[in-house]
Amino acid sequence: MKIIVLVKQVPNTTEMKVDKEKGTLIRDGVDTIINPDDLASLECALSIKDLFPETSITVITMGPKQAQKMLIDCYGYGIDEAVLVCDRAFSGSDTWATSYILSQAIKGYDYDLILAGKQAIDGDTAQVGPQVAQHLNLAQVTCVKQIDHVSPTHLEVTKSYEKVDERCRVQLPCVLTIQGDEVNVRKANLSDVWDADEKEITVLDNEILKCDVKNIGLKGSLTQVKKTFVRPIEQKGEIIEGDINKAAQRIVDIVMNAAQ
Repeated sequence: MKIIVLVKQVPNTTEMKVDKEKGTLIRDGVDTIINPDDLASLECALSIKDLFPETSITVITMGPKQAQKMLIDCYGYGIDEAVLVCDRAFSGSDTWATSYILSQAIKGYDYDLILAGKQAIDGDTAQVGPQVAQHLNLAQVTCVKQIDHVSPTHLEVTKSYEKVDERCRVQLPCVLTIQGDEVNVRKANLSDVWDADEKEITVLDNEILKCDVKNIGLKGSLTQVKKTFVRPIEQKGEIIEGDINKAAQRIVDIVMNAAQ
């Protein structure tokens, strides 16, 4: 089986600044990590490779040159190939433009399965995976919490949405988006980590991908952030005085009402 895993480098902080003119996040100088849901999708790919050792795993990310460090980290988990989609023309792309660019990159590879995280912690849109499936005209299952059965022709998976689990059977090739809440990600393999710096990273720019410039970057984006603001958090306190038993009962009432 040939698996493509889409990953994203995200800020390791909630204290982000926004470029007010472009409506995009300012990422320079911010520590980054692999998006947690994407790391869970990588674990799902590795679990399939545990069962079927002939499986190949290709990790693809779109981002700046600094994202190569994240791809080196991915090699530490035992992947077979890493691809960086990088071009200044891609800067400012919204989810639709991003998914178009990624789909153009994916078309250059053979695949049976495409895995992506359900959503990224810096945007929380949960749109890129489904949109990639749309661009490639593939079946998709979103919000997958586990892969139950793997065969050469289909998968059986469990998806979870609003506390309801649903068992699905989907034909290959397809796209799955993984939510990482219940996925236990393994530690990187020491020998693979040791060799990771020597591994090759394929870089794809728009000279190679030949994306339509009308569909990429800020100008090719269907959406743009109009305004950003910090929502004020209102906290109300209550001082409980008097008899200790009545005070305790009042606290119980407050907690019970909040839980309803």
